[in-house]
Amino acid sequence: MNRYPLWKYVIVALALAIGFVYTLPNFFGESPAVQVSSAKATLKTDIKTLERVESTLKTANVETNGLSLDPHGVKVRLKDADTQLKAKDLLEKQFNPDASNPQYVIALNLLSSSPQWLTNLHALPMYLGLDLRGGVHFLLQVDMKGALTKRLDSISADLRSLLRDKNIRHAGIGREGERIAIRFRDAETRNKGRIALEDNQPELQFADQGEGSELKLVATLKPTEIKRIQEDAIKQNIVTLNNRVNELGVAEPVIAQQGIDRIVVQLPGVQDTTTAKDMIGRTATLEVRMVDEAATQTGSTLGVDIVPEHQRDGTENPVALKKMVVLTGDRFSSAKATFDQNQQPAVSLSLDAAGGRIMRDVTRENLGKLMAIVLYEKGKGEAISVAKIQGEFGNQFQITGRFTAEETTRLAILIRAGSLAAPMEIIEERTIGPSLGADNIKKGFNSTLWGFAAIATFMIAYYMLFGLISVAALAANLLFLLALLSMLQATLTLPGIAAIALALGMAIDANVLINERIREELRNGLTPQAAIHAGYERAFGTILDSNVTTLIAGIALLIFGSGPVRGFAVVHCLGILTSLFSAVVVSRALVNLIYGRRRKLESLAIGQIWKPGNTTNAVAAK
Repeated sequence: MNRYPLWKYVIVALALAIGFVYTLPNFFGESPAVQVSSAKATLKTDIKTLERVESTLKTANVETNGLSLDPHGVKVRLKDADTQLKAKDLLEKQFNPDASNPQYVIALNLLSSSPQWLTNLHALPMYLGLDLRGGVHFLLQVDMKGALTKRLDSISADLRSLLRDKNIRHAGIGREGERIAIRFRDAETRNKGRIALEDNQPELQFADQGEGSELKLVATLKPTEIKRIQEDAIKQNIVTLNNRVNELGVAEPVIAQQGIDRIVVQLPGVQDTTTAKDMIGRTATLEVRMVDEAATQTGSTLGVDIVPEHQRDGTENPVALKKMVVLTGDRFSSAKATFDQNQQPAVSLSLDAAGGRIMRDVTRENLGKLMAIVLYEKGKGEAISVAKIQGEFGNQFQITGRFTAEETTRLAILIRAGSLAAPMEIIEERTIGPSLGADNIKKGFNSTLWGFAAIATFMIAYYMLFGLISVAALAANLLFLLALLSMLQATLTLPGIAAIALALGMAIDANVLINERIREELRNGLTPQAAIHAGYERAFGTILDSNVTTLIAGIALLIFGSGPVRGFAVVHCLGILTSLFSAVVVSRALVNLIYGRRRKLESLAIGQIWKPGNTTNAVAAK
């Protein structure tokens, strides 16, 4: 009746072992570290960078606890904060001799100190939020007017190309504030232009203005289109910020929209505010421009922009660019590494419809000339590709050259990254020190510990051995919850700690229901073995109902909440699931181990039992 088959005990034992292993990394803490990552999109960190870091620190007799290379850069573990600051200064001087033009980002960081064997098992500590780990908080204001201006400039080029395709003559197209003015010499041509543009530009609304020879067709964006552009600007900026923040190696950064035109950036664990601020401001813009070959050969700077072209051997060749921008990054719809007809590495590019029309016109007029794709960061441009136009092309074309497969993959990523849809500025900056975060962790840990101790004391005093079993199941529940949070790499915040404390209270409630049901069955005259079986069976329905209704509320918080509310909801929902398993399965396994094999069981250690019609207290616990 009260015996589990062996496989059930094996499942419980495995669950406890896995829970222990995946909870363990959270108790090793973090060690100070320095991260070296690229400050330029065209410069990568590789094994040579790691060797250079190791050589620099070894020459200066700086002891390290290990170096590693990952997609975000080179990370150096150090024994204390003083060594961390010393190493940062040394690496800064070595890798960025010209402070005005840094090639690398040297940032302070914190890395998990858990043993390598745990890391090999993918047993990683859960992420800690800004309030527990410390770090920086930025509030960015997005310039929505700048987004509209950028879009109108792009539309102006589209209108010019469209009128040329339709062979409709105009006297000039230009942006005037938040509208585009197209000048015509006669009303008939203006009417033709209006019909052609209305058919091809549904996002614009047109109005006739002017008299005599000063006729205008004024185009403005429709309100729905303005709203769409603003929403897209926020989304694109968030994606770009994610790309930048990833270079800092921040675990679980928070980058989210706040209100209509603001973005919140939270970087837990980042100690170097200046570096973080610089990284946030590093936003790239992509442009396609024609190369002035004569100026490039003679070195003339008159009427051109000079940018370096990064070579494979690390050198930089100056390239002279014409002032006119052919395309901007928002015209690229896709970019992927591929191979050309000769099976040589190449990059396949796709443009949107408007970009394809512009590219077709430009390439037709510039066959055999050089075209450059230029990446601008912090106002400084760098040609990531310079290629000769071999023929007329439109929406689809390839960039070929002396590329390796790895270089084409990187180039495709750079092109896909695009650019910021709108400028941003930091309007609020807040720093939370590691000591404050550690204090929050200590208080949260103590509150959970004392809460657990109070529950354990009450349960053991009131239910005796069954109370002790309930406490063991509660400890298992806490173990499973922490292990799940670690396995899912969830972010724990102060509200999350509150949810853990709440989960403990709710989990013990299930054991109280089971224990009271067993007591009731004993009062009704059942034998101890039958009372155990009936208590667990009949209490399960009540436990399931109460937990399902609470889970529904938690899921609602998860769906409709944001920020700290979602953090609370995640832990709350996971706590309900683990409490069901621990309260019903784990505690039943322990009870079965203790009582299941006793055929003649006289009493249960479950506290006092009051039987109907009996004025004396029948104590069932010996």
